[in-house]
Amino acid sequence: MSPSDTHSSSASKRVHHLLDALHAEISRSWTLMEVCGGQTHAILRHGLDQLIPPQLELIHGPGCPVCVTAAETIDRALQLAALQDVILCSYGDMLRVPGTGPAHLLQARAAGADVRLVTAPLDALTLARAHPERQVVFFAVGFETTAPATALLAHQAWSSGTQNLSLLVAHVRVPPAMEAILAAPGCRVQGFLAAGHVCTVMGRQEYEPIAARLRLPIVITGFEPVDLLEGILRAVRQLERGEGRVEDAYPQAGAGEGNAAARALIERVFCRSDRHWRGLGVLPASGLSLRPPYDALDAERRFPTAAPPAPAGNGNGDQGCISGQVLQGLVRPDACPRFGRGCSPERPLGAPMVSAEGACAAYWRYRQRA
Repeated sequence: MSPSDTHSSSASKRVHHLLDALHAEISRSWTLMEVCGGQTHAILRHGLDQLIPPQLELIHGPGCPVCVTAAETIDRALQLAALQDVILCSYGDMLRVPGTGPAHLLQARAAGADVRLVTAPLDALTLARAHPERQVVFFAVGFETTAPATALLAHQAWSSGTQNLSLLVAHVRVPPAMEAILAAPGCRVQGFLAAGHVCTVMGRQEYEPIAARLRLPIVITGFEPVDLLEGILRAVRQLERGEGRVEDAYPQAGAGEGNAAARALIERVFCRSDRHWRGLGVLPASGLSLRPPYDALDAERRFPTAAPPAPAGNGNGDQGCISGQVLQGLVRPDACPRFGRGCSPERPLGAPMVSAEGACAAYWRYRQRA
């Protein structure tokens, strides 16, 4: 038996042990929410939601940064891309997300705008240096996991005196979204599975006040079936005992402590600001914005005439999409009347069907489609 076979056998035994423990220890109905799109896909891919006890429900939160970027922010990117001599670049999924109308950045590129896909923020700096006669705008999205890389881009651009690079920043923070979900009418969430990769950067300290004040479990976990079931079991055990605290079920990644150097870089470059989320509205202190002197790189300051009207509604756009309810965990993707009937990955109506981490895309890929 090879080492990989041995590891697979051990993991399989651990999965069965965790499932047996869950079925044996749960005594009533509980509802947990995972707040990472990668975890949503893993749960559906491995059928974990069908293996856990029937009285335990897993619902899917706003775990995809592409999905929660407000439609008005997409409109702003589209306006910037339409400006003469501008190269607008961002990550792949971001180029297909619609704004308040059906238009997205790939359509803008087809119409003649210079829109480019990058795989890392520093690619934008390379573009700016290769095209000194052009203005390069990097559309920066993501949770706390990608914020350090954007902060590094801003710091290097500012330190080197690069004059033709700007950032349209749409970074968001997870804890304010969790609090908004818990405060919403009809919320059924009794505990959270926190994303290990976010905590690898930020640590557990921002979750401690939420768990203590609301007396609910927040368990940091990873992305493999063993990791997820370990986190689920620990959350259920807390609920059964009437406890509510932050617990680290992903110690191998150092998620509980976080990365002090990455946090320092984020604090140096960014300040917290109110941010408009698709489906959730404006959440106080939920975003990251460039602080002085890095705000000289802010695309909204450099190109003020490109600013669209102030955000209105919940930022979903107007395409018959109920992505806001999906992102809050109020509706399962396959309960949407447009799911598979006018909305698919080939013809998406909303961001959760576009993104590789979106809940609708996960249901489309891993569940039977009528």
